[in-house]
Amino acid sequence: LSTLQNTGIERERERERERERERERERERERERERERERERQRERERERERGREREREREREREREREGGGGSESGREKGERERERERERERERERERERERERRKKGSDIERRK
Repeated sequence: LSTLQNTGIERERERERERERERERERERERERERERERERQRERERERERGREREREREREREREREGGGGSESGREKGERERERERERERERERERERERERRKKGSDIERRK
């Protein structure tokens, strides 16, 4: 083989090695994305458990109030107002949670676009 042919063969081998390195980098990026998705699923499961615990605490507080006879001196109107205020607070919390979720998704898609 001539020197020219050897040089061409060597260049082709180098290009093939570079393509392989790029494929490996892409596989690594995909593995990292999968790990991030798994971490997000884990965080979501934890948030779900926390919401369940909070609902249970709220039910316990409700049972406690019922055992105490609903406060006795408090009128039905005042109890109703307090319940509506608690419901508004829960709704605000749910809205904040949805907003955090939107931010996380937006951040995740920003990260995907940069890659």
